[in-house]
Amino acid sequence: MAIIFLLLVIILSLSDAYILTYVIPDWSIWLKILVLLPSIYYFIVLLATLIARSYRHKVLNKLFGMSMCVVVPIFIFTIISLIGNIIVKYVPSIPVSLFYVLGIVAAICWIIVVIYGITTGWNKVKVEDVKIASPKIKKSFDGYRVVHLSDFHLGTYTSTPSTVKLIVDTVNSLNPDLIVFTGDLVNTSASEIDKFKDVLSRMKARDGVYSVLGNHDFCLYREYKKPYTPIKELSKVVKAQHEIGWNILRNEAVVICRGEDRINVVGVDNAGSKKFPDYSDLPKAVKDISRDDFTILLSHDPSHWRREVLKTDGIDLTLAGHTHAMQFKVGKWSPSQWSYKEWGGLYEHDGRKMYVSTGIGQNIAFRFGIMPRIVLLELESIHNS
Repeated sequence: MAIIFLLLVIILSLSDAYILTYVIPDWSIWLKILVLLPSIYYFIVLLATLIARSYRHKVLNKLFGMSMCVVVPIFIFTIISLIGNIIVKYVPSIPVSLFYVLGIVAAICWIIVVIYGITTGWNKVKVEDVKIASPKIKKSFDGYRVVHLSDFHLGTYTSTPSTVKLIVDTVNSLNPDLIVFTGDLVNTSASEIDKFKDVLSRMKARDGVYSVLGNHDFCLYREYKKPYTPIKELSKVVKAQHEIGWNILRNEAVVICRGEDRINVVGVDNAGSKKFPDYSDLPKAVKDISRDDFTILLSHDPSHWRREVLKTDGIDLTLAGHTHAMQFKVGKWSPSQWSYKEWGGLYEHDGRKMYVSTGIGQNIAFRFGIMPRIVLLELESIHNS
């Protein structure tokens, strides 16, 4: 976190230095101070936060909003005007003021995007319908409705609890046979669940609610003072999920029956890559399942699919989350593509499928172009003649 803040300070300082030196060198000292006021305010708030070492979620959301509305637009203007100054050296007929105007317009457009994402984008909810067809799905499960949720990050909804109620009501209205949740119920603490226990316990499906743990559920992203530890906090997360009626699958499987027909639901603890923790044990989770039955795997991190799942026989559909599409999407592009080959939507490899949810919540209160998502998966039986 400190590295991110340091990088933002460097970007802002260099941008301000460029503007003072090359864009407004002849302005009066008072006008220059006026131009610098947003940066000065940002530095004061950031410094006060670092000194107080107050990293509560509300504080981080405020710093995120300020960074997006101060640092980024100033940087956007700097880049466009700098490009303009370089072009003008080779094409003197083009006025440099044109690039200054373009830079200001681009910065204003970005601020509008951020304001929308902070005030509105993260509170809208979308339902996406997806058909999953397979010859391994028996007739008894034809039309079986699975609601897939991921990445609630409940702490972010503290200021808008009505949105969680809307999500639960929407899920129930879909008349699901099964509800699955693929991790990250909280941001940093089990206490985030307390405010939402009653409403979450009202989310129902015929065959129950099954969940797995994501990287945030292990509560590693906070400072602890003795006797508190991440292990103790994790146990509270697990206990709270049991209290609201969810069934956590921790490297284990369950069988759901319709008469003599069955499907398997397998769940593993977070199977992270790189900087994310890996507590998964897929061989243990699948050791007793029948490979003849359609099998759904719940695994928080989609990178697990190529790393291990595709090398394991018998898993037909993997459900994951984690990416959030980095909470920003324009058309078919998201910066999440830089980190994940499979980052949102339905993917298929040699007949085996994975659906990556872009999340129903967010750890920072911002979304643009990619609304919180409830996924309704409808199983379809295929019978070869």
